[in-house]
Amino acid sequence: MTEKRDYYEILGISRDASDSDIKKAFRSLARKYHPDKNPDDEESEARFKEVQEAYAILSNKEQRRKYDTFGHNRPDGNPFGSGFQGVNINFEDLFSEGSGFDSIFSQFFGGNSRRRERRGNDLLVRHRINFEDMFNGSEEESVIESLVECDGCLGSGAKSMDGVTSCNTCDGRGRITQTQRIGPFLQESVSDCPNCAGTGRVVTDPCSSCRGDGRVKRERTIRFSVPPGMMAGTRLRMQGQGEPTTGNSGLPGHLYIEIAIDDHDWFERSDSDLLMAFPVGFHDLVKGRRFEIPHLDGKPLVIEIPAGSKPGDTIDIRGRGITKTRGRGRGDVTVLLKLHMPQNLTQEVLSSLDDLSDSIDISNHEIEDSIRREARNRRMGVD
Repeated sequence: MTEKRDYYEILGISRDASDSDIKKAFRSLARKYHPDKNPDDEESEARFKEVQEAYAILSNKEQRRKYDTFGHNRPDGNPFGSGFQGVNINFEDLFSEGSGFDSIFSQFFGGNSRRRERRGNDLLVRHRINFEDMFNGSEEESVIESLVECDGCLGSGAKSMDGVTSCNTCDGRGRITQTQRIGPFLQESVSDCPNCAGTGRVVTDPCSSCRGDGRVKRERTIRFSVPPGMMAGTRLRMQGQGEPTTGNSGLPGHLYIEIAIDDHDWFERSDSDLLMAFPVGFHDLVKGRRFEIPHLDGKPLVIEIPAGSKPGDTIDIRGRGITKTRGRGRGDVTVLLKLHMPQNLTQEVLSSLDDLSDSIDISNHEIEDSIRREARNRRMGVD
């Protein structure tokens, strides 16, 4: 039978090494022998388990004390029974601080657990704004109904300071710990105390307004700012504006406001750009024309249609779109030209069009050439 190597020797450290030295040595050797770095290498796999076992013992103060006193021949036997089988540690975890592998090893020996910080429930409110307010930004408010701190007891749940006692079941910690043995290991499980619902306190003389809960349901007005250019579906977070905990036993939750945006009369949105269809007459396309329409920023939007434009052409107006949420400046406005088709033309107008047909229509013998030219231009990307 092969004699077990000294744990300090395995990690390459002295017997007076600090906790930091032990962790540093373990990280270095675990990276070196990790199975992900040495696939199908039985020797590296064995060394990796050996390094893990050494670290599991030496990183635990009580286990290290016993090892320093008795070595491998401790009176209570090897804590890993017939042999240490290793644990699954991600290779990436070995390169990051606070990765959590310490807690994996501490579970072998019933490591200490900290009390979980309680926090109230988060709230989600959906709020609708118009398109102009999205464009320019706005100050908004909304009335919601939620649990708030009871004014009668200031959230304590008791009529007086003497009406609250520490929970005897959990000694005021709010958490209870249970330990069970799984094979050679001890496993700890921590849960909320059932007697005090995790608060660590028991109300013996409850407040009449909230019946000992410390909270009451009430309407309240929330006020918040919507920055320019916000996307629909964005959630604003108001820290600490959610529901309080029972009996002031922790921090309040957060309030999330999900923004919905009404449609505009003619604009559509594409990220920070605005798109619109713009109907114009045949005369405007042929000769060109200048239009001014009201815009969301308060300044007229000038649309210059070049002579000879065609239906389906687009005109880009730079820097008049929506404020960019990432980066600087504003997007663009893209105008799509559409041919306006008049309705209910008089006979006089129709006769005038007949007189112009020779000048503006395509003759029968030119149809095929025109079709070929359009197809060729389209394939070549020519307007």
